[in-house]
Amino acid sequence: MMSQPLPISVCLIAGPEALRIRRCLQSVAGWTTEIIVVINAEVADGTAEIAAGFGARVFREPWKGHIAQKNSAAEKATQPWILALDADEVVSLDLRREMEVLFARPAQLDRCTAYNFPRCSYYCGRWIRHGDWYPDRQTRLWRRLTAQWGGEDPHDKLLATGPVGKLRGDLLHYTNDSINQHLQKIVRFSDEFVRQRSAVGYPPRWSDLAIRPVWRFLRAYFFRLGFLDGWPGYYIAWLNAFSALTRYCKLYELQLPPAPPDEDLPHH
Repeated sequence: MMSQPLPISVCLIAGPEALRIRRCLQSVAGWTTEIIVVINAEVADGTAEIAAGFGARVFREPWKGHIAQKNSAAEKATQPWILALDADEVVSLDLRREMEVLFARPAQLDRCTAYNFPRCSYYCGRWIRHGDWYPDRQTRLWRRLTAQWGGEDPHDKLLATGPVGKLRGDLLHYTNDSINQHLQKIVRFSDEFVRQRSAVGYPPRWSDLAIRPVWRFLRAYFFRLGFLDGWPGYYIAWLNAFSALTRYCKLYELQLPPAPPDEDLPHH
């Protein structure tokens, strides 16, 4: 039986997440010392009240992008270690127990400045354990001041300054609630991808259209055994390919000339 909470600050960022954040907070309440939730300034669906009910320190801030928002949450931590979560993630009992054992052995804990663990996603009625979605290792636990968020929005990545250890317990990910929600996310992410690539003048290439999407499907479905996840695994592999194709076709779309004026339209 754990005598006192682990010296961990749990850091989350959230939009309107009243329907999902409770399960996340329940998975860390009581055995971690501090919970910090940075909420988008305009959110009014009860997310802040739910977080406060778990004893979280709640901050409202204008949306600055995933990377800046997550760094802002981490800067507010007061504990020696930080555990970053998203509102649709849950720390499994196995992962919690593994952390408790790790923190009970300070000499072992201090060998690394950060730790990663596999993330297992629930999608279309089943846990996905193959393909591009698993093990999907996430570096989310680190000693404060030894790492910061970087990468490209919205695909943030924790950049650690020292060695990164591996844990085995799963972080549970209750991802898209429906196929429609997944498709909408692809649209948003592809728009951000195009914005970033066009800002640096990235020219689309024929291989981005002809090879990249096909490879994404083959890698996910065959080489990474996505077929073992049934029809959801098949669908995920095709959506990965579709997402890649959509992103680069949108780059080509930017190069199209404007539509001709009405007087130049063809006549029949």
